Amino acid sequence: MPHASSPHVLPLDPWCLRETFFDPATHFLNETLFALGNGYIGLRATPEEGYSGPAGTSLDGTYLNGFYESEPIVYPEAAFGLAKTNQFMLNVPNAKGIEVWLGDERFDPLQGTLDRYERVLDFRTGVLRRSLEWTSASGKRLGLVTRRVVSLADKHLFALDVELTALNFSGQVRVVSTIDGAVRNQEAGDDPRIGSAVSGPALHLLAVEQGATMSSLTQRTHNSGFTLVSAIETVAPVAGSASHQDLAASHSFTFDLDVMLPQSLTKYGVYFSSRDYPEAELAGLARDALAKARLDGFDALCARQAAYLADFWERADVEIAGDDALQQGIRFNQFHLLQSVGRDGKTNIAAKGVTGEGYEGHYFWDTEIYIFPFFLYSKPEVARQLLAYRYAGLEQARARARQMSHAKGALYPWRTIAGEECSAYFPAGTAQYHINADIAYSIKLYLDATGDLDYMAQAGAEIVLETARVWIGIGNYDRAGRFCINEVTGPDEYTALVNNNYYTNAMAQMHLRFAAEIVDKLRGARPHDFERIAQAIGLDDAEPAAWRRAAGRMALPYDAALGIHEQDDSFLGKKPWDFAATPKENYPLLLNYHPLVIYRHQVCKQADVVLALLLLSDQFTQDDKKRDFDYYEAVTTHDSSLSSCIFSIIASEVGYHDKAYDYFLETARLDLDDTHGNTHYGVHTAAMAGTWMGVAYGFAGMRVADGALRFAPTLPARWQHYQFQIHIHGALLQVRIDVAEARYTLVDGDALTLTHCGERVSLTRAAPSVSVTRPLQEKKA
Repeated sequence: MPHASSPHVLPLDPWCLRETFFDPATHFLNETLFALGNGYIGLRATPEEGYSGPAGTSLDGTYLNGFYESEPIVYPEAAFGLAKTNQFMLNVPNAKGIEVWLGDERFDPLQGTLDRYERVLDFRTGVLRRSLEWTSASGKRLGLVTRRVVSLADKHLFALDVELTALNFSGQVRVVSTIDGAVRNQEAGDDPRIGSAVSGPALHLLAVEQGATMSSLTQRTHNSGFTLVSAIETVAPVAGSASHQDLAASHSFTFDLDVMLPQSLTKYGVYFSSRDYPEAELAGLARDALAKARLDGFDALCARQAAYLADFWERADVEIAGDDALQQGIRFNQFHLLQSVGRDGKTNIAAKGVTGEGYEGHYFWDTEIYIFPFFLYSKPEVARQLLAYRYAGLEQARARARQMSHAKGALYPWRTIAGEECSAYFPAGTAQYHINADIAYSIKLYLDATGDLDYMAQAGAEIVLETARVWIGIGNYDRAGRFCINEVTGPDEYTALVNNNYYTNAMAQMHLRFAAEIVDKLRGARPHDFERIAQAIGLDDAEPAAWRRAAGRMALPYDAALGIHEQDDSFLGKKPWDFAATPKENYPLLLNYHPLVIYRHQVCKQADVVLALLLLSDQFTQDDKKRDFDYYEAVTTHDSSLSSCIFSIIASEVGYHDKAYDYFLETARLDLDDTHGNTHYGVHTAAMAGTWMGVAYGFAGMRVADGALRFAPTLPARWQHYQFQIHIHGALLQVRIDVAEARYTLVDGDALTLTHCGERVSLTRAAPSVSVTRPLQEKKA
């Protein structure tokens, strides 16, 4: 599939994305980059009037986070315990359609002449604005301005405003506002990261309702059994006429345009599904929401959007001075993370957010390891909802553990939407047992940052204890007395079904110790809550001791001759991949080599041991980290978008400043520059969050261990300063690093203590800011 570079033109604006010409060659990519969302609704940036360009250069998608269809997974050779059903996010009715007719000539940027064009996505207002001038084949010149917004305050609502101006004529114009239910999902081809296996429409029509200005479609999925009401309300200068045919409904408005006197039309759209509300209430909820939106008006909606984003940026903005392209990339990534994340406790954040159908809208470990830290420190109320999603799926995780022959505990799915395992390829899916430790790690991170024992008593402890049990079920003691975990896959999916994957074992060790600590903490501080939880899960008094014993004897492969931590028991014994003989077009390897060919070689898709160096930082010396980084960098392809940010952070820590900056640059602009060549199918949310990690964990050297906050900042040589804020221990801390000093400011809260390069720093309301003038190590970039 062809792809192209990012749409910006110089000079870069760090607060927006700007496109100044309409080009079919970049259209597919820009549909993703300019997409709007609110964590529930996602609208790809296809034009309201549709797209008549070449086939395969557009995907007109509208998505609802967590709204899915299911289909049985068909295996030519089945086996016990394989995932039985796939779930995939649906392309739902397109409610943003607007046709503009000048007589019998339909407005189409690819027909006639486009005289002027600009499209801007503003990260501060959340509005996508397009402005153009177009000449029809007969010579009529039309000015058109569209504004589109997906409400961050109301998850069910989007709106668009269309302004039309006759530039050299007076006459009639006909505008048709449509809602199209005849949509389909993209079908997967040879790339397993793209599309779904669904064939044909996934929604069948139950009812059409139309009024003077309102139309709605009621549809139901075939297999998952969900009902969806999609509805529009159109406000035009004149009364219109309604019609519907098959799966589409429309309103047509005909009015006069006087030369140079603009006329406007506003359209509101809502989506309500039986995943959230009783089916009988959906139509009424849609009508009420549209009536309220119309009463409030488009400008009020935009004002609320700007206010929501002002609050977000006040807390979450990462400011850098010295590289406008990076600054734009950082804000673009944070904006899309906010647009993509579910905030209702019933949804999560998909690998492609709500911008495309890649990975079928599934949720992965990306949430806990990459995305959760950004929200924990920037918008903690969202982080809490992400934890709530995992608790909502605990019962299904218990059921999956029984399918996998674990008598006790819970095993979370590798990829899912509604809680069931959807990974049909188990060597790189179900075998990634580290998902349990990843979820426990996020809960530990949350507890370290908040001290929230209420959450642990309500939900967190139950997840941690139940998932810890699985390690005892899967592991065993070998003849040397080591606790071994066999036949698993670590983060590196180019190495599957191995014994004692270092990352898995080290994270399991952390998990087991954390579980035992939680038992002790609740027994002491919340005895009634502990007894309730222990009784509910049937916790045996001997289990915490068994967890500690297994953790203490965990097999952690290490090669003394090389002085490195082995990725697993067999990794160093494999034939090294011949990178010199591998043509550039053969990357990513997963699209060009059979899995067994890759598995037999010493080659990594992404950070594995190197990721453990970050998450379990205090367990390694600087020399350990340097030797591990050197070895694994040489055998890693970075075919996964999750990789470069982790290598940037560790490179920064061990003093490889040029490498740290280069890896960070790749991460920060991965989608804007389409470096992986597949952003047209959706953004890479984990890499987006990895950008924030690169600043906070990498350049600022931020670590939180057992509740203690510390920094070891450096400043890239190209930057004059950088600045960000974090929520921690009930306080809001601003961190600013420039060429002369590191400055820590208590923006909100009573008191906070941290360490800067080992030096203790105390902040209070009376003395909220401290400058540390100890020279900072500058990075040569």
